[in-house]
Amino acid sequence: MSVTPFPDVRLRRITVNGVELNVATAGQGPAVLLLHGFPHTWRLWSAVIGPLARRYRVIAPDLRGFGDSERPTGGYDAGTLAADAAGLLETLGAGPAAVVGIDLGTPPAFLLAMRRPGLVRRLVLMESVLGELPGAEMFLAGGPPWWFGFHAEPGLAETVLAGHEEAYIGWFLDRGTLGRGVRPDLRAEFVRAYTGTGALRAAFAAYRALPAGARQIREAVAGARLTVPALTIGAHPVGRALEQQLRPYADQMTGHVIPDCGHIIPLDRPDALLGLLEPFLDADEGRYGQPAGGGTLRRDTSPTPPPISSSTGTT
Repeated sequence: MSVTPFPDVRLRRITVNGVELNVATAGQGPAVLLLHGFPHTWRLWSAVIGPLARRYRVIAPDLRGFGDSERPTGGYDAGTLAADAAGLLETLGAGPAAVVGIDLGTPPAFLLAMRRPGLVRRLVLMESVLGELPGAEMFLAGGPPWWFGFHAEPGLAETVLAGHEEAYIGWFLDRGTLGRGVRPDLRAEFVRAYTGTGALRAAFAAYRALPAGARQIREAVAGARLTVPALTIGAHPVGRALEQQLRPYADQMTGHVIPDCGHIIPLDRPDALLGLLEPFLDADEGRYGQPAGGGTLRRDTSPTPPPISSSTGTT
């Protein structure tokens, strides 16, 4: 176990599914599992780990192939990433946990809740779409973001980008914060994590596995409903697309959109994110959101930041 520059955060090497993961941990209490996306590592959560760790046991891994985790040749589909998350919780004896996913971390968080609901007490999904489920048509009207195709072509992106990682990763960090950028030390760590052909190839493998993940999501919703209380949080550019996809399949959910916030919510507007996360994570079953079937809405009494728009209930 090693110490990090962040107070009370420790790094551990934990092997699950035959892959050694780099895992940041902090705090004690009910577990909260944080799953990052691209181009991130566990440090995506650096502004929220401290506040959450005052009341929770925070677990923030580098996904397989990302950051300082091992880079296997395969297993980058959402279902395998979900199995990694399940194995991590079981190894740490940390379930049931609240599970939070953003970007590429959203589909595995969703599949974990669908396949292993006993390991998930609450689910938070942010700034992504769930495969090809209906509801994201407006967001995808012009096609998926251009880099999806670029990253998905085997061998192309990692070859073209070799030697240009800093500029490429920096573009995503600036765009994902609406031009506000991230702290220089975090930027340097993200660039380090994605420098080199091997690092890029592993990261892009997750994009090359998106069709498999989309199939896994279709199969999951065809056979079951999401019974875990769920919260969706959108920003720019995804907005309410994820909420609209999830609503028909969720028994209990609430949706929010944070205005003037870029895609990288935990770094762009961490205070607004915490204002949504903390009351949701604290809520008892049925106190946050509205159950399906027209039940009465009962809000948690913790205040939500006023500029954040929200909708509750299910269809």
